[in-house]
Amino acid sequence: MTGARLRRLGLIGGMSWESTAHYYRLINGHVRAARGPAASADLLLHSLDFAPIAQAQREGRWDELAATLAGSARLLAGGGAEALVLCTNTMHRLADAIAAATPVPLLHIADPTGAAIVAAGHARVALLGTAFTMEQDFYTGRLRARHGLEVIVPEAEDRALVHRVIYEELVAGIVAPASREAYRAVIARLVDRGAQSIILGCTEIMLLVDHSDSAVPLFDTTALHARAAADFALGTG
Repeated sequence: MTGARLRRLGLIGGMSWESTAHYYRLINGHVRAARGPAASADLLLHSLDFAPIAQAQREGRWDELAATLAGSARLLAGGGAEALVLCTNTMHRLADAIAAATPVPLLHIADPTGAAIVAAGHARVALLGTAFTMEQDFYTGRLRARHGLEVIVPEAEDRALVHRVIYEELVAGIVAPASREAYRAVIARLVDRGAQSIILGCTEIMLLVDHSDSAVPLFDTTALHARAAADFALGTG
């Protein structure tokens, strides 16, 4: 069925394009479910080349990356985007710079994730993601401050394994059974430490593991973020 005009979303993607493709599919799927089989979302996508971005991450050139993503935000706002969706967890380290670049709201990935965990009644959660996401405060700090969650991360060796698989395999579309088993073991160790649920805090991790790989619920940030974006577009969130 039809309804009010869909609000236009601006997607900052390409980090990596593997996960951005899932954003596109998920957002359009929600709009189709709400509006009928011929309906699709009103989207603008700026898909960046991830290779120089990943290099800049490794070298700590975050100011340069902030300028790049702020430019992407301005490009999308100039095209009529009514909300911005940054299709990556790690680059939310630069959320403040992106949000300051335009008056268009940025739909932060940690917020629908935190809200879903609180709604499920969980207080102690574990976070999987890149080393940047797991080891810096921009993500765990927001979950603590805005959603009251206690967030734990894997031990150092497991953090290195999780990070390596993301950058060497998942961003290239490689889904290896051995890596799935390794992630299952990491998840099991986090559950042993008292995690009531696991945040898949990198938009590629959902390519590798699902609920069958964990004894506790998994919260897929890609799916939750895409749903929040679709709700905004539909005027229901």
